[in-house]
Amino acid sequence: MAYRPRDGFTFLFLPSYTHLPPHYIALRDAVQQSTAPGRGNLHSSTVFIAVSLYDKNGILASGQWGQSLLDLIDMIGPDKVFLSIYENDSGVAGEHALQQLGDRATCNKSLVYEKHFDFTGFPTVALPDGSEYVRRVAFLAEVRNRALRPLEEHPGLHFDRLLFLNDVYFDALDALQLLFSTNTQNGVSDYRAACAVDFINPFKFYDTFASRDLEGYNIGLQFYPWFTTTGKAQSRQDVLRGKDAVRVRSCWGGMVAFDAGFFQHPRTPMGSAARESQESYMSREVPVRFRAEEDLFWESSESCLIHADIQNPPSSPISEDEDSGIYMNPFIRVAYHPRSFSWLGITRRFEKLYPVVHGIASRLAGLPVYNPRRAEIAGEEVQERVWMSDGESGSGGEFLTVNRTAGHGGYCGRWDLQVLIPRGEDGGGGWKSVPVPD
Repeated sequence: MAYRPRDGFTFLFLPSYTHLPPHYIALRDAVQQSTAPGRGNLHSSTVFIAVSLYDKNGILASGQWGQSLLDLIDMIGPDKVFLSIYENDSGVAGEHALQQLGDRATCNKSLVYEKHFDFTGFPTVALPDGSEYVRRVAFLAEVRNRALRPLEEHPGLHFDRLLFLNDVYFDALDALQLLFSTNTQNGVSDYRAACAVDFINPFKFYDTFASRDLEGYNIGLQFYPWFTTTGKAQSRQDVLRGKDAVRVRSCWGGMVAFDAGFFQHPRTPMGSAARESQESYMSREVPVRFRAEEDLFWESSESCLIHADIQNPPSSPISEDEDSGIYMNPFIRVAYHPRSFSWLGITRRFEKLYPVVHGIASRLAGLPVYNPRRAEIAGEEVQERVWMSDGESGSGGEFLTVNRTAGHGGYCGRWDLQVLIPRGEDGGGGWKSVPVPD
């Protein structure tokens, strides 16, 4: 592609998500002008940090990822943090690196390592050919929930925010901004959940499985501005306007901050008025936990379903001023490889050149993919196509249309089935997608 003067103008004068809002700058300055623990926690918020980790060679816990985590704890204040890491099947190197990281973390913590995940009694699914497997998403939901166990084991501890971290490379100050700067109202961040944006390479957005725009559509092609022009396209417009709180129905992005109240039991018994107020906000019983789908050949990310369970179900049709309380923050970016992470500050400077190409290419690619359950409203009677197993038939079952009550998170799903398989020697693989029967 030939260089054009407009490209240089965009790079220098119209970069995307580069000029921080004033309150971001104020928090950055507070961190950079002091070395005191807790210097980035201006409101003395308490934070529960949860990690479900697979670290085969120990390079995460012993390297840049681990140091960023320790820096973040120091900025929040060790006395305001509880760190919970659940790790399994990472071998001797992974276990040793986790122990060393725990020795360096001066906050309250629970670091649990299991040499092998025990699948005894774990639910399996039977495929049409008679084979049985553990569903991948059910496993992922379980290991994430194991990282949340200290919330049950220490019911007297309560937190303002919960930060869930993946095995992504991140900047500690960015994580702090995600926690305390996203969608700031009257000096305090206000959200049900706030997600970073994760990249598998310097240009390519990664977490398509969990991300849905404000109307429940999945994203377009995996480069800026990510969301398609389908429907009212509020999420896409929020990105193009450079908002730090892009309204979405769900997201994850490798690092996500939650209002911790959704994951904890209420502090004290509530009267009817207080309970009614909480239920109106929470929309589901608390505490919530990660979960998986039950229908065979219908798959949703546990990281999408958790958002469905902490928000009020959308009205139909969704109004233009709809706000789920779930936000993607494109100022905050993470990557799954250190080289990709090092390029994110450069590649964002060209992003404003992409929207027209993105819109056309996404439509040509048939995105977003049609989801028959996207617009379902929880609690309403619906007709759904469901796989019904039948061990006596040669095909093992068939799809039937059934009447039932819609649940939360229909927009998260797609026709698919993901099951666990043994990992390779290099730690890769570990799952496969099973073809959906005709």
